[in-house]
Amino acid sequence: MTTALTPPVDSTLLGARVRDGGTHFALWAPRATRVELALVDADRRQTNHDLARNPDGVWTVFLPGIGAGQRYGYRVHGPWSPVTGERFNPAKLLIDPYARAITGGVDYSGPISDHTPESNYLPDPRDSFASVPLSVVVADSAPPRPLAARPAPEDLVVYETHLKGFTRLHPAVPEHLRGTYAGMAYPAVVQHLTELGVTAVEFLPVQQFVSEPFAANKGLVNYWGYNTLGFFAPHAPYSSSGTVGEQVAEFKAMVSALHDAGIAVILDVVYNHTAEGGHDGPTLSFRGIDHAGYYRLTSDLRNDYDVTGCGNAVDTSKAGVLDLVLDSLRYWVTEMGVDGFRFDLCTTLIRDGQHHVTQDHAFKAALADDPTLADTIMITEPWDLGPYGYQLGRWGRPWSEWNDRFRGFTRDFWRGAIPGVEELATRLAGSSDVFDHGGRPATSSLNFVTAHDGFTLRDVVTYDLKHNEANGERNRDGADDNRSWNHGFEGETDDDQINAARHRTVRNMMATMLLSTGMPMILAGDEMGRTQQGNNNAYCQDSPISWVNWAQADMWADQHDLTRTLLALRAAHPVLRPARFRSRREVVGDDGLGLGRTESAWFTEFGGEMSIDDWHDGGRRALGMYLSDPHEAFLVFFNAGDAVSVTLPGAPWSSGYTVAAHTGEPDEFPEDSFAPGDVVDVPAQTIVVLAAEVPSKRHAALPSVTGVQ
Repeated sequence: MTTALTPPVDSTLLGARVRDGGTHFALWAPRATRVELALVDADRRQTNHDLARNPDGVWTVFLPGIGAGQRYGYRVHGPWSPVTGERFNPAKLLIDPYARAITGGVDYSGPISDHTPESNYLPDPRDSFASVPLSVVVADSAPPRPLAARPAPEDLVVYETHLKGFTRLHPAVPEHLRGTYAGMAYPAVVQHLTELGVTAVEFLPVQQFVSEPFAANKGLVNYWGYNTLGFFAPHAPYSSSGTVGEQVAEFKAMVSALHDAGIAVILDVVYNHTAEGGHDGPTLSFRGIDHAGYYRLTSDLRNDYDVTGCGNAVDTSKAGVLDLVLDSLRYWVTEMGVDGFRFDLCTTLIRDGQHHVTQDHAFKAALADDPTLADTIMITEPWDLGPYGYQLGRWGRPWSEWNDRFRGFTRDFWRGAIPGVEELATRLAGSSDVFDHGGRPATSSLNFVTAHDGFTLRDVVTYDLKHNEANGERNRDGADDNRSWNHGFEGETDDDQINAARHRTVRNMMATMLLSTGMPMILAGDEMGRTQQGNNNAYCQDSPISWVNWAQADMWADQHDLTRTLLALRAAHPVLRPARFRSRREVVGDDGLGLGRTESAWFTEFGGEMSIDDWHDGGRRALGMYLSDPHEAFLVFFNAGDAVSVTLPGAPWSSGYTVAAHTGEPDEFPEDSFAPGDVVDVPAQTIVVLAAEVPSKRHAALPSVTGVQ
């Protein structure tokens, strides 16, 4: 087994800190025998300085006269002993794990591996200095302007976007700013988000990342960014102003602009693995500092224990590694102004020293106890690829979880692959079967129909099959289980009837998500018909395949208008965004008396509540969802079958109804006001939202609802 690693006494001192007329450098490398700091000038000439070892395994040196903008790297000496998880090779220039900025890229044809081309277990003596990125010294600066008030979880509408791809083709953004932090902060871009009704932007990874050799050797790149190299450094290529510290200032300015508009900033973070891949991959930082110290290894210590599918897995069971993750999170909150995080393959972070999953992991406990992190937005992707990795519904308060059951169900329901409406009610109710336990809030379920990984919403209704030929893997990559429906023709078509049906289905799926209890997440561009031309694995496509095409927005104005309307309804009516799970309790009015109606109820098209037989009817395709609080109520009718005539219920449910939104064509609801007992003709494949008139105080003649608990 490996030698126990002493964690840093104070990990907040790690990295390069400008102070007292110079810079203090500190690196945690407890099993190293010598550490050299290489200062690198613009011509890549190096000046090396030895660091002194502290008892806790932290190596330090203070250099007067060194300040912001200085490029540097580390050379770490120690045994070459793969059988003990030690792969020290001072010929490899290493990134500082705590570097606040990184400049340059990777030459994949250079000597970037710690081993020889012939063997993964023989050291390569060639110097990597000309083939690897460099760390950059960054001075402290003021954090971004904070949000006036961070949205409550029930107020969050998450918009998942790729930072570069969102503005790369935006016609209003100056060309030199497109695809950058400054482009994302451009007024026209922020205006689109605010007018749509977005309250939080979730960026695909913006911590410094590099491509994998696999993608680079095909002439492609890692576009999504799930290949992190620096956990403290904003991705330098997204900066329009420079890469030796300017990226930090530009990122902060972007956060300030979004905060000024009332939009929270959430980062998709990848702490489960790093860009070094397995031990046969490049040595750029962590592996050269301590292979077994940072990564999970198999029992022979020669191979990586990979539960991420990316070659390695970061070992948060080790205190020093957990310090790194927590320090990084605190830095992004306190210094970079970030409001929350979505953790990629988060189960990896809660595996213990034997690689077993434990929900009592120190990682979760530390987040809950940390005064800086306890109130931030925490979203988990509740799985990884290892044993017992699927942990949906088990994360507890205050986590929100990516709910893949909602995604799969919504697609299946609207393509006619789900019998009956029983599960529809469960998913609309916040997937209560998964999350309504342990006092968890209704926002525990992050509801989504599409995400960066997979088809866009437009492609879900356009393609039955994936079309990933541009990825160079003969269309073998990407998921085959897309639960999509091309409406009778594969790909784009000029057939008006097919296109109208596709638009309606897209509107229905968006409405289902936005009207469900939970936290909604919209994939960028889904509100305006973005397509990836059938590519469901565009991780390597930094191209028009992935970029948002703003020129096509007018073709999908119906989708944009519906999305904006429904988000405005959510914002204006708290009953549509509850903080807790609804029950069958009677609603109590302002006078403390029961109002007869319940918080939730489910109706047939005949004006009565669903019976047991109705719930078990596999042929049923229509369901009414009634939602109420002391001041307002809505009846939302979902019809995934043929046209149906709906009789509206009367007291105590409502004394009148008004159409607030629908997914049909503009002329399909010529009347917008109805009385109890009226019949509303709901077209096939349509959702209609009816605002219900209800009293907030009890009237003497108000009927009671029997059997309510």
